[in-house]
Amino acid sequence: MHLGMDFPRHSRKFSVAPMMRHSHRAARMWWRFLCPPALLYTEMIVAHAVLRGDRLAREFPDTHNPVALQLGGQCPKIIAKAAKMGENAEFAEINLNCGCPSGRVKQADFGAILMTKPKLVADIVRALKDAVSIPVTVKCRIAVDNMDPESGLNEFAQAVRDAGANALIVHARKAWLNGLSPAQNRGVPPLDYNRVRRLRKNFPDLPVVVNGGLQTVADARRELAFADGVMVGRAVVRNPMLLTEAARHFFGQDKIPSRMEALERGLALAMDANPREWRRALAPLAGLGHGIKNARAFRNALAQVNPAQGALPTKSALIALADD
Repeated sequence: MHLGMDFPRHSRKFSVAPMMRHSHRAARMWWRFLCPPALLYTEMIVAHAVLRGDRLAREFPDTHNPVALQLGGQCPKIIAKAAKMGENAEFAEINLNCGCPSGRVKQADFGAILMTKPKLVADIVRALKDAVSIPVTVKCRIAVDNMDPESGLNEFAQAVRDAGANALIVHARKAWLNGLSPAQNRGVPPLDYNRVRRLRKNFPDLPVVVNGGLQTVADARRELAFADGVMVGRAVVRNPMLLTEAARHFFGQDKIPSRMEALERGLALAMDANPREWRRALAPLAGLGHGIKNARAFRNALAQVNPAQGALPTKSALIALADD
Protein backbone atom coordinates (compact mmCIF):
# COMPACT_ATOMS: atom_id res chain seq x y z
CA MET A 1 0.00 0.00 0.00
CA HIS A 2 1.22 3.52 -0.83
CA LEU A 3 0.25 6.39 1.43
CA GLY A 4 0.51 10.12 0.82
CA MET A 5 3.69 10.41 2.86
CA ASP A 6 5.49 8.50 0.09
CA PHE A 7 4.80 11.20 -2.51
CA PRO A 8 6.55 14.48 -1.66
CA ARG A 9 6.08 15.66 -5.27
CA HIS A 10 3.85 18.58 -4.35
CA SER A 11 2.52 20.16 -1.20
CA ARG A 12 -1.08 19.84 -0.07
CA LYS A 13 -0.54 22.47 2.61
CA PHE A 14 -2.61 25.00 0.65
CA SER A 15 -4.79 24.23 -2.35
CA VAL A 16 -7.61 25.80 -4.34
CA ALA A 17 -10.76 23.70 -4.55
CA PRO A 18 -12.26 22.28 -7.73
CA MET A 19 -15.20 24.58 -8.53
CA MET A 20 -17.56 24.21 -11.46
CA ARG A 21 -17.45 27.25 -13.76
CA HIS A 22 -14.56 28.71 -11.77
CA SER A 23 -11.57 26.30 -11.76
CA HIS A 24 -11.10 26.43 -15.50
CA ARG A 25 -7.74 26.65 -17.25
CA ALA A 26 -7.72 30.44 -17.66
CA ALA A 27 -8.41 31.02 -13.96
CA ARG A 28 -5.79 28.50 -12.91
CA MET A 29 -3.10 30.14 -15.04
CA TRP A 30 -3.79 33.44 -13.26
CA TRP A 31 -4.02 31.86 -9.81
CA ARG A 32 -0.65 30.22 -10.46
CA PHE A 33 0.85 33.68 -10.98
CA LEU A 34 -0.60 34.84 -7.64
CA CYS A 35 0.55 31.78 -5.66
CA PRO A 36 3.04 29.63 -7.60
CA PRO A 37 3.35 26.77 -5.03
CA ALA A 38 -0.38 26.22 -4.51
CA LEU A 39 -1.92 22.93 -5.57
CA LEU A 40 -4.72 23.71 -8.03
CA TYR A 41 -7.59 21.48 -9.16
CA THR A 42 -9.54 21.24 -12.37
CA GLU A 43 -13.30 21.42 -12.38
CA MET A 44 -14.80 17.96 -12.03
CA ILE A 45 -14.54 16.21 -15.39
CA VAL A 46 -16.68 13.12 -16.00
CA ALA A 47 -14.45 10.18 -16.84
CA HIS A 48 -16.51 9.26 -19.91
CA ALA A 49 -15.90 12.78 -21.31
CA VAL A 50 -12.14 12.26 -20.99
CA LEU A 51 -12.30 9.06 -23.00
CA ARG A 52 -14.51 10.55 -25.71
CA GLY A 53 -12.29 13.35 -26.99
CA ASP A 54 -9.66 16.02 -26.50
CA ARG A 55 -10.97 17.28 -23.14
CA LEU A 56 -7.61 16.99 -21.42
CA ALA A 57 -5.70 18.62 -24.25
CA ARG A 58 -7.98 21.65 -23.96
CA GLU A 59 -7.70 21.58 -20.18
CA PHE A 60 -3.95 21.35 -19.71
CA PRO A 61 -1.83 22.58 -22.59
CA ASP A 62 0.31 24.81 -20.39
CA THR A 63 3.10 24.24 -17.91
CA HIS A 64 1.38 25.38 -14.73
CA ASN A 65 1.78 22.34 -12.51
CA PRO A 66 1.03 21.20 -9.90
CA VAL A 67 -2.57 20.69 -11.04
CA ALA A 68 -4.77 17.83 -9.87
CA LEU A 69 -7.28 16.30 -12.26
CA GLN A 70 -10.61 15.73 -10.54
CA LEU A 71 -12.64 12.93 -12.09
CA GLY A 72 -16.26 11.99 -11.65
CA GLY A 73 -17.72 8.56 -12.27
CA GLN A 74 -18.59 5.23 -10.72
CA CYS A 75 -17.02 2.61 -13.01
CA PRO A 76 -13.52 1.64 -11.80
CA LYS A 77 -12.30 0.62 -15.27
CA ILE A 78 -13.53 3.78 -16.99
CA ILE A 79 -12.12 6.07 -14.31
CA ALA A 80 -8.80 4.23 -14.36
CA LYS A 81 -8.52 4.70 -18.14
CA ALA A 82 -9.30 8.41 -17.79
CA ALA A 83 -6.76 8.71 -14.99
CA LYS A 84 -4.05 7.13 -17.13
CA MET A 85 -4.78 9.70 -19.81
CA GLY A 86 -4.50 12.36 -17.10
CA GLU A 87 -1.12 11.05 -16.03
CA ASN A 88 0.05 11.05 -19.64
CA ALA A 89 -1.13 14.67 -19.89
CA GLU A 90 1.20 15.45 -16.97
CA PHE A 91 -1.34 16.17 -14.27
CA ALA A 92 0.23 15.92 -10.83
CA GLU A 93 -2.57 14.04 -9.06
CA ILE A 94 -5.83 12.23 -9.67
CA ASN A 95 -8.73 13.17 -7.39
CA LEU A 96 -11.99 11.21 -7.16
CA ASN A 97 -15.09 13.32 -6.57
CA CYS A 98 -17.23 11.88 -3.79
CA GLY A 99 -18.72 15.16 -2.66
CA CYS A 100 -20.69 16.80 -5.48
CA PRO A 101 -24.35 17.21 -4.40
CA SER A 102 -25.75 17.95 -7.87
CA GLY A 103 -29.01 16.18 -8.70
CA ARG A 104 -27.74 15.27 -12.17
CA VAL A 105 -24.59 13.79 -10.69
CA LYS A 106 -26.64 11.84 -8.15
CA GLN A 107 -28.81 10.43 -10.94
CA ALA A 108 -25.64 9.25 -12.67
CA ASP A 109 -24.71 7.47 -9.41
CA PHE A 110 -21.52 9.32 -8.60
CA GLY A 111 -20.43 12.37 -6.64
CA ALA A 112 -21.58 12.57 -3.00
CA ILE A 113 -23.80 9.49 -3.30
CA LEU A 114 -20.59 7.43 -3.46
CA MET A 115 -20.09 8.09 0.25
CA THR A 116 -22.86 5.54 0.82
CA LYS A 117 -20.84 2.97 -1.17
CA PRO A 118 -17.41 2.79 0.48
CA LYS A 119 -16.64 -0.64 -0.99
CA LEU A 120 -17.19 0.67 -4.52
CA VAL A 121 -15.04 3.72 -3.78
CA ALA A 122 -12.31 1.41 -2.49
CA ASP A 123 -12.51 -0.57 -5.75
CA ILE A 124 -12.16 2.67 -7.73
CA VAL A 125 -9.16 3.78 -5.66
CA ARG A 126 -7.48 0.40 -6.15
CA ALA A 127 -8.10 0.59 -9.90
CA LEU A 128 -6.60 4.08 -9.96
CA LYS A 129 -3.56 3.00 -7.98
CA ASP A 130 -2.98 0.16 -10.41
CA ALA A 131 -3.34 2.49 -13.40
CA VAL A 132 -1.16 5.46 -12.43
CA SER A 133 2.02 6.21 -10.53
CA ILE A 134 0.98 9.72 -9.46
CA PRO A 135 -0.91 10.28 -6.16
CA VAL A 136 -4.58 9.33 -5.94
CA THR A 137 -6.81 11.28 -3.57
CA VAL A 138 -10.50 11.39 -2.68
CA LYS A 139 -12.69 14.41 -1.92
CA CYS A 140 -15.83 13.91 0.15
CA ARG A 141 -18.20 15.46 2.71
CA ILE A 142 -18.48 14.51 6.38
CA ALA A 143 -21.67 12.59 5.53
CA VAL A 144 -24.61 12.40 3.13
CA ASP A 145 -28.26 12.94 4.11
CA ASN A 146 -29.01 10.88 7.22
CA MET A 147 -25.66 9.11 7.31
CA ASP A 148 -24.03 9.26 10.75
CA PRO A 149 -21.02 11.60 10.43
CA GLU A 150 -19.12 9.58 13.02
CA SER A 151 -19.42 5.94 12.00
CA GLY A 152 -20.20 6.71 8.35
CA LEU A 153 -17.17 8.92 7.75
CA ASN A 154 -14.91 6.54 9.67
CA GLU A 155 -16.05 3.62 7.53
CA PHE A 156 -15.53 5.64 4.36
CA ALA A 157 -12.08 6.86 5.43
CA GLN A 158 -10.97 3.36 6.37
CA ALA A 159 -12.07 2.04 2.99
CA VAL A 160 -10.14 4.63 0.99
CA ARG A 161 -7.10 4.38 3.26
CA ASP A 162 -6.95 0.59 3.00
CA ALA A 163 -7.32 0.85 -0.78
CA GLY A 164 -4.20 3.03 -0.89
CA ALA A 165 -5.50 6.60 -1.22
CA ASN A 166 -2.75 9.15 -0.70
CA ALA A 167 -5.00 11.69 1.03
CA LEU A 168 -8.62 12.40 1.92
CA ILE A 169 -9.97 15.91 1.36
CA VAL A 170 -13.03 16.58 3.51
CA HIS A 171 -15.54 19.36 3.00
CA ALA A 172 -16.62 19.86 6.61
CA ARG A 173 -20.37 19.78 5.96
CA LYS A 174 -22.95 17.16 5.24
CA ALA A 175 -24.30 16.95 1.70
CA TRP A 176 -28.09 16.96 1.57
CA LEU A 177 -29.04 15.35 -1.72
CA ASN A 178 -32.76 15.59 -1.04
CA GLY A 179 -34.15 19.08 -0.62
CA LEU A 180 -31.12 21.32 -1.11
CA SER A 181 -29.60 22.68 -4.31
CA PRO A 182 -25.83 22.55 -4.93
CA ALA A 183 -25.61 26.25 -4.01
CA GLN A 184 -27.52 25.67 -0.77
CA ASN A 185 -25.25 22.74 0.02
CA ARG A 186 -22.36 25.20 0.17
CA GLY A 187 -23.93 27.18 3.00
CA VAL A 188 -26.97 25.63 4.65
CA PRO A 189 -25.56 22.48 6.29
CA PRO A 190 -23.50 23.66 9.26
CA LEU A 191 -19.74 23.40 9.20
CA ASP A 192 -18.19 20.89 11.59
CA TYR A 193 -14.42 21.32 11.64
CA ASN A 194 -14.23 19.32 14.86
CA ARG A 195 -15.44 16.25 13.00
CA VAL A 196 -12.56 16.57 10.56
CA ARG A 197 -10.14 17.04 13.45
CA ARG A 198 -11.40 13.83 15.06
CA LEU A 199 -11.01 12.03 11.73
CA ARG A 200 -7.38 13.12 11.55
CA LYS A 201 -6.80 11.73 15.06
CA ASN A 202 -8.54 8.47 14.22
CA PHE A 203 -6.50 7.94 11.04
CA PRO A 204 -2.97 9.22 11.74
CA ASP A 205 -1.58 7.39 8.68
CA LEU A 206 -4.04 9.02 6.25
CA PRO A 207 -3.24 12.64 5.31
CA VAL A 208 -6.39 14.74 5.75
CA VAL A 209 -7.05 18.09 4.06
CA VAL A 210 -9.91 20.26 5.34
CA ASN A 211 -12.19 22.24 3.03
CA GLY A 212 -15.31 24.34 3.44
CA GLY A 213 -15.99 27.84 4.72
CA LEU A 214 -12.36 28.94 5.04
CA GLN A 215 -12.32 32.65 4.21
CA THR A 216 -8.98 34.03 5.39
CA VAL A 217 -5.38 33.09 5.99
CA ALA A 218 -6.19 33.15 9.72
CA ASP A 219 -8.92 30.54 9.15
CA ALA A 220 -6.49 28.38 7.21
CA ARG A 221 -3.75 28.69 9.82
CA ARG A 222 -6.17 27.66 12.55
CA GLU A 223 -7.09 24.45 10.77
CA LEU A 224 -3.51 23.66 9.82
CA ALA A 225 -2.87 23.11 13.50
CA PHE A 226 -5.01 19.96 13.14
CA ALA A 227 -4.97 18.97 9.46
CA ASP A 228 -2.29 18.14 6.90
CA GLY A 229 -3.56 20.79 4.53
CA VAL A 230 -6.27 23.34 3.82
CA MET A 231 -8.33 23.80 0.67
CA VAL A 232 -9.93 27.17 -0.05
CA GLY A 233 -12.70 27.60 -2.61
CA ARG A 234 -15.00 30.50 -3.25
CA ALA A 235 -13.05 32.82 -0.96
CA VAL A 236 -10.43 32.88 -3.74
CA VAL A 237 -13.11 33.78 -6.31
CA ARG A 238 -14.35 36.65 -4.14
CA ASN A 239 -10.87 37.83 -3.18
CA PRO A 240 -8.08 36.43 -5.37
CA MET A 241 -5.47 38.46 -3.47
CA LEU A 242 -5.95 35.87 -0.74
CA LEU A 243 -3.62 33.77 -2.87
CA THR A 244 -0.78 36.25 -2.48
CA GLU A 245 -1.29 36.19 1.29
CA ALA A 246 -1.11 32.40 1.18
CA ALA A 247 2.11 32.58 -0.84
CA ARG A 248 3.68 34.68 1.88
CA HIS A 249 2.31 32.97 4.98
CA PHE A 250 2.40 29.31 3.92
CA PHE A 251 5.29 29.19 1.46
CA GLY A 252 7.55 31.99 2.69
CA GLN A 253 7.51 33.93 -0.56
CA ASP A 254 8.66 37.50 0.06
CA LYS A 255 8.08 38.88 -3.41
CA ILE A 256 4.38 38.68 -4.15
CA PRO A 257 2.36 40.50 -6.83
CA SER A 258 0.62 43.75 -5.98
CA ARG A 259 -3.02 44.21 -6.92
CA MET A 260 -1.96 46.27 -9.94
CA GLU A 261 0.51 43.60 -11.03
CA ALA A 262 -2.22 40.99 -10.64
CA LEU A 263 -4.50 43.07 -12.86
CA GLU A 264 -1.84 43.54 -15.51
CA ARG A 265 -1.03 39.83 -15.58
CA GLY A 266 -4.70 38.87 -15.77
CA LEU A 267 -5.29 41.26 -18.66
CA ALA A 268 -2.26 39.91 -20.50
CA LEU A 269 -3.54 36.35 -20.13
CA ALA A 270 -6.97 37.41 -21.38
CA MET A 271 -5.42 39.12 -24.39
CA ASP A 272 -3.60 35.88 -25.23
CA ALA A 273 -6.68 33.70 -24.77
CA ASN A 274 -8.62 32.09 -27.57
CA PRO A 275 -11.07 34.75 -28.87
CA ARG A 276 -13.96 32.51 -27.83
CA GLU A 277 -12.67 32.34 -24.26
CA TRP A 278 -11.44 35.83 -23.41
CA ARG A 279 -14.58 36.72 -21.46
CA ARG A 280 -14.10 33.59 -19.38
CA ALA A 281 -10.46 34.54 -18.87
CA LEU A 282 -11.46 37.99 -17.64
CA ALA A 283 -14.12 36.82 -15.19
CA PRO A 284 -11.74 35.88 -12.32
CA LEU A 285 -10.33 39.42 -12.32
CA ALA A 286 -13.61 40.82 -10.97
CA GLY A 287 -12.56 39.69 -7.50
CA LEU A 288 -9.73 42.24 -7.55
CA GLY A 289 -12.37 44.80 -6.63
CA HIS A 290 -12.74 43.16 -3.23
CA GLY A 291 -12.09 45.66 -0.46
CA ILE A 292 -11.20 48.68 -2.61
CA LYS A 293 -13.00 52.02 -2.33
CA ASN A 294 -14.28 52.14 -5.89
CA ALA A 295 -15.10 48.46 -6.32
CA ARG A 296 -18.21 49.09 -8.39
CA ALA A 297 -16.37 51.43 -10.75
CA PHE A 298 -13.65 48.83 -11.17
CA ARG A 299 -16.09 46.03 -11.98
CA ASN A 300 -18.00 48.25 -14.41
CA ALA A 301 -14.79 49.21 -16.17
CA LEU A 302 -13.67 45.59 -16.33
CA ALA A 303 -16.96 44.68 -17.97
CA GLN A 304 -16.07 47.03 -20.82
CA VAL A 305 -12.81 45.26 -21.59
CA ASN A 306 -12.74 43.62 -25.01
CA PRO A 307 -9.43 41.91 -25.76
CA ALA A 308 -10.66 41.12 -29.27
CA GLN A 309 -10.61 44.87 -29.95
CA GLY A 310 -7.56 45.60 -27.82
CA ALA A 311 -9.64 47.59 -25.33
CA LEU A 312 -8.17 47.98 -21.84
CA PRO A 313 -9.86 49.06 -18.59
CA THR A 314 -10.80 52.71 -18.32
CA LYS A 315 -8.48 55.03 -16.45
CA SER A 316 -10.96 55.31 -13.59
CA ALA A 317 -10.62 51.59 -12.86
CA LEU A 318 -6.84 51.83 -12.65
CA ILE A 319 -7.13 54.85 -10.36
CA ALA A 320 -9.54 52.91 -8.16
CA LEU A 321 -6.87 50.27 -7.70
CA ALA A 322 -4.00 52.71 -7.33
CA ASP A 323 -5.90 54.60 -4.62
CA ASP A 324 -6.61 51.45 -2.62
